[in-house]
Amino acid sequence: MKKWRCTVCGYIHEGEEPPEICPVCGADRSKFVEIVDEENDEKKSKIDPLEPETEAKVSDAQGTTLEPLSKYDRLYQLTVKRHIHPISVHIPNGVLPVSVFFILLAVIFKFTGLSQAAFYNLICVVFAMPVVLFSGVIVWQKKYNGVMTKLFLTKMICGGVVSLSAMILVIWYIVDPGMLTLTSTHLVAFLFVSMVMLGAAVTAGFLGGKLVFKD
Repeated sequence: MKKWRCTVCGYIHEGEEPPEICPVCGADRSKFVEIVDEENDEKKSKIDPLEPETEAKVSDAQGTTLEPLSKYDRLYQLTVKRHIHPISVHIPNGVLPVSVFFILLAVIFKFTGLSQAAFYNLICVVFAMPVVLFSGVIVWQKKYNGVMTKLFLTKMICGGVVSLSAMILVIWYIVDPGMLTLTSTHLVAFLFVSMVMLGAAVTAGFLGGKLVFKD
């Protein structure tokens, strides 16, 4: 039986024809290539283009020596190689649910200490998101060839929603520290924005896991 590899995410499909759409990243069948020699394909996948000896001298398919990578290209490649995006994304993914949990507890038990803790956690999210978004775009361009599928578009939208929502909540709390009380007229709106932020973070994390585990 033939095997086909998605050139965007690396998913392997077995069958006489490639699938219409990649079940992992959503790329169309034109992005699939047939694996003719599995041994060579495996060796090719293990080649690390970011090793120091290959950075200094790069050749094209005809053997012509190309110009060395610029410092920006090296930075972008190291961002992918050192997994800066998955490392940085763990900050909002871990802190953000705790923030929302503290917000709910602060409302239920009328404890201002929890609302302050939620506020400080949201500040961490606000400062972490620029790194998450920037590194995510680099990974999308360098590792997934900048192919815009529904999965990547959804992840980008979710990232933007998390960033914007976190900033809105932080500013909102600064302007009105008494927001998290049952008597506040804007409490429902504040909680709604918090839940939207949490939902966007969960969705982005789920799609990111789908890319990593190929399921």
